[in-house]
Amino acid sequence: MAFFSSLLEKNKKSIKWDEASLAFANDILAIKSSFQLSDDFVCREFTNALGSRCALFFIDGMVEQATISNAIMEPLMIEGRKLSGDVANAKDMLDKLLTACEATIEESVEPAIKKVLSGDTMLIFEGESLVVTVNTKGWERRSVSEPQTESVVRGPRHGFTETLRTNTAMLRRIIQNTNLAFESAVIGEQTNTMVSIAYIKGIANESLVSSVKERLSRIDTDEILSSGYIEAFIEEEKTSPFPTIAYSEKPDVVASKILEGRIAVIIDGSPFVLTVPMLFIEHFISPEDYTNRTAAATFLRLIRCACFFVSLLTPAVYIALINFHYEIIPTSLLFRIAAASEGLPFPAVFEVCLMLLIFEILQEAGLRLPKPVGQTISFVGALIMGQSAVDAGIVSPLVMIVVSLSAVSGYVIPTLASTLSVVRWALLLMAAMFGSIGITIALFCIYLHLSSLTSFGVPIGSPFSPFEKSDIKDTVGRVPLWRMNARPKSIMPQDLVRQYMPKEGSGK
Repeated sequence: MAFFSSLLEKNKKSIKWDEASLAFANDILAIKSSFQLSDDFVCREFTNALGSRCALFFIDGMVEQATISNAIMEPLMIEGRKLSGDVANAKDMLDKLLTACEATIEESVEPAIKKVLSGDTMLIFEGESLVVTVNTKGWERRSVSEPQTESVVRGPRHGFTETLRTNTAMLRRIIQNTNLAFESAVIGEQTNTMVSIAYIKGIANESLVSSVKERLSRIDTDEILSSGYIEAFIEEEKTSPFPTIAYSEKPDVVASKILEGRIAVIIDGSPFVLTVPMLFIEHFISPEDYTNRTAAATFLRLIRCACFFVSLLTPAVYIALINFHYEIIPTSLLFRIAAASEGLPFPAVFEVCLMLLIFEILQEAGLRLPKPVGQTISFVGALIMGQSAVDAGIVSPLVMIVVSLSAVSGYVIPTLASTLSVVRWALLLMAAMFGSIGITIALFCIYLHLSSLTSFGVPIGSPFSPFEKSDIKDTVGRVPLWRMNARPKSIMPQDLVRQYMPKEGSGK
């Protein structure tokens, strides 16, 4: 009987072994079938130190293969011999053998496959239903460099990159506080893009944090390829030419806004980080303002505000004066304008519209062409075409000055450059039809529109509309930093107090 019992036990073990091997083979086939058309998908089968079969899966080009060899395969195949008696299952292997810094156990294959698509390595074991994933990300990435869109003379020169964790690390390096929170989610049915929000617990308004999370969770799309996609889905007024969500390529700028109580939205694959809520006055504030003296910073902000109105109104005011209010122009200047316009085949409105259109075309060509060629198109094209148009008697020299002044002034506020291009045309048409009355009506409509816009419940016209006296310290003018004791009340932070500084000369 003892002989038959031992034989029966051996058969049971053999059957169990066959069942485990069959399930293991089926798991490998199922995983491979998910990537059957992908020649960059790698499956590596091997026998671990316990004598059982293992298989790991990763995507070539998205992992650091040295990490896989040193932190996964070598411990399982060689180091595991020393602990063969103490290792019984996948959890023991994870706890006692794997030397990777970040490894987790998944209950099923589906979530593990999603991690493989983001650069992790999946590990399955014969006879085990659990799946181990190890962080082995190691794709090529752009190094940290100076941002192209926000140059400064004095201040930090590093900018965000296209890698999410590099960007969060740069923010963490500036705000070394345990209250700095990062919460991530995957958006995009096909792209599975990682999106992370950053805020400071205890400063950011909880309702604002909830609102950002809720709007992100409502996004149902196949693709998220840049920050512009997220902006289009979560902004409140989607048809307005004026933006209601700010963006920046500089970690210090984003960190300063987070410290004020705002929320940053970081998108994997984009070097531009979104910040909400946004106030319209932010367009006229440069990060360098806080490293300059108070008088210099205030003067530069006033120049930016003036350039905004010059870029917006110059073509429209010129048309209104020429067509409707020429009696306001000084007589000597009026004679020169008339002499310059003599013999021109087109009216002043057509001249301005033509030159504005040429400017937009040259600008677009300069942006889309390779950098060396684009610079040539921008400068040489503008000079040659402009001078040729004047020499050919198509436009007057004064029109060239008006359009050039409007274009150059718009570059002083780069975040509003595209908006100014659109609104400028509307003002120009109103001026051509109704003169100064048309400009006044258009400006009033723009003011009403801006006053109605909100960014996550915060009026973007704050602190002027509605008026908030305590926030005026850092708007068109800038008071000394030691007087900015409170965070902007307009964005409703939980903690209004930024610093405690006595008044100058108080001695306390």
